[in-house]
Amino acid sequence: MTKSEQQTDRRLEQAILALLEHRSPTASICPSEAARKVHQGDDDGWRSLMEPARRAAQRLAEAGQVEITQGGHPVKPAEAHGPIRIRRAR
Repeated sequence: MTKSEQQTDRRLEQAILALLEHRSPTASICPSEAARKVHQGDDDGWRSLMEPARRAAQRLAEAGQVEITQGGHPVKPAEAHGPIRIRRAR
């Protein structure tokens, strides 16, 4: 992993935590929100950050900082397939 990729990973993790910090305690976010926040462009370049954003959420979930949900129910990060949401750990 390059230094640039490591920096992007850290920025995605920080973006996820910052977005959740500014939401109600029970709210969740989509990984695309973190990707858009980190990309900060007017184009669709944020889409290339979707998988890194999902991986950032997985790392945060494994560290106990967030939960990954599907259909409103927590799922194990490794078992999440398809659309996910991210919320504060409960």
